[in-house]
Amino acid sequence: MIAARRKEREYFETSPEYGHLASKMGSEYLAKLLSQHLERVIRQRIPSIIALINKNIDEINAELDRIGRPIGVDSGAQLYTILEMCRAFERVFKEHLDGGRAGGDRIYGVFDHQLPAALKKLPFDRHLSTRNVQKVVSEADGYQPHLIAPEQGYRRLIDGSISYFKGPAEASVDAVHFVLKELVRKSIAETEELKRFPTLQSDIAAAATEALEKFRDESRKTVLRLVDMESSYLTVEFFRKLSEQPERSASDKNASDKNAPDRNAPPPGPQNPERFSDHHFRRIGSNVSGYIGMVCDTLKNSIPKAVVYCQVLAAKRSLLNQFYAHVGRQEKERLGKMLDEDPQLMDRRATLAKRLELYKSARDEIDAVAWK
Repeated sequence: MIAARRKEREYFETSPEYGHLASKMGSEYLAKLLSQHLERVIRQRIPSIIALINKNIDEINAELDRIGRPIGVDSGAQLYTILEMCRAFERVFKEHLDGGRAGGDRIYGVFDHQLPAALKKLPFDRHLSTRNVQKVVSEADGYQPHLIAPEQGYRRLIDGSISYFKGPAEASVDAVHFVLKELVRKSIAETEELKRFPTLQSDIAAAATEALEKFRDESRKTVLRLVDMESSYLTVEFFRKLSEQPERSASDKNASDKNAPDRNAPPPGPQNPERFSDHHFRRIGSNVSGYIGMVCDTLKNSIPKAVVYCQVLAAKRSLLNQFYAHVGRQEKERLGKMLDEDPQLMDRRATLAKRLELYKSARDEIDAVAWK
């Protein structure tokens, strides 16, 4: 080729017809013209080529962000990744509780519907029936009957009635616990960053469930204490007000004599409850029922507060605190197992990384040529 080109140049230089055009003749000159033309065309197309390359780079980066970037091999980077995943999960979980996502409203439903319905179903009518009141009052004094008022009978009736509140209180705790467990499951499924780490998902779910169980146990103890508190110290003022309204039988209901003796007042000395009239026992049942209604209204407000404080707020504040401490004590090998990934996903990420490097290298080379 070198010899042919030399002969070609000699021909044009010595030719009488082309001698004056020798500098613009031959394959070398044609190649130079074509190269210059091609360079002009390429320079005109460089902006669109760069734009296409940048678009591909952005698409690859977006897909890498979606499937997750490679994780560092050192334990510090692995621990940082795990903590970031946990924080992402907690953000989604709190959004469910605070209303940013659906699900937290079910907790309100427990207090607004389930608890009141359970309280209405309590068997107070049976417990405070005339027959049962008579039985309890009769058995309360034992061999030594009461002197004036059947206080022991009152206390037994009140204690027995208040004990019924333990069932709805514990049911509210369990219902909220179930809702929180469902929100944990939904939050894990909705946390995009966690989808690439199935083992970490399982570990977080187990840690969250364990924490929720502790919160449930503490909540159960608290609501049962609230019920026991109502039994341990009665509101005496309630019964003092009742004593200011003396009981009157139907026979003296229309009596006008202010100095007439109270026919319902118990005679002095020990009294046998069996000798009292049904009206007297109905009156006792009515008094206890009124007091239990007051207690019911109190617990209807205090039980939700205790459950929210012990379970909902505790879950928002410290759901994964124990897990954080546990992860911080793990060795590199265990951290790596928690961050295991699907092999296909890892291959896909490696392929995308190679393509990304090629596109970036091509862009740099084009930039270098374009500015010459």
